[in-house]
Amino acid sequence: MHPVKQVASWLFGLVLLLPISAIAENSKDFGEYVIHYNAMATDMVPPEVARKYRITRSQNRGMINITVLKKVLSSPGQPVHAHIEVNALNLAGQGRAISMREIREGNAIYYIGEFGVANEETLNFNIQARPEGSQETVEVRFSQDFYTQ
Repeated sequence: MHPVKQVASWLFGLVLLLPISAIAENSKDFGEYVIHYNAMATDMVPPEVARKYRITRSQNRGMINITVLKKVLSSPGQPVHAHIEVNALNLAGQGRAISMREIREGNAIYYIGEFGVANEETLNFNIQARPEGSQETVEVRFSQDFYTQ
């Protein structure tokens, strides 16, 4: 497999390679769209992927990965461009806006954002997504625990 396709497959696989129970928890269906999302420490990202996408690998940094798919009959869905905003709030009430950047690899479209994390920190994420061509903004909320030691 070509290295670029391998990296793109890895990013999309972040969602698809999770156990079935985790996939259900890491996607949300909004009528004609499905949003896939996950968050993890960036030290889990393979070095070659981190270099290619300028991701800082560290156990003290987190990354959120979002993909918006338009449902297409007899397919896993068509990735679509979307306006994405992400905010996170820790249990102490400290909030942060997470700057997102779009990555395109062939037909694949991903949104990635990085942020600092502390050991045993729980972040409550709020994703606002408006798929291109849609007038509706959809919201996804989820929590993720981070362990840095």
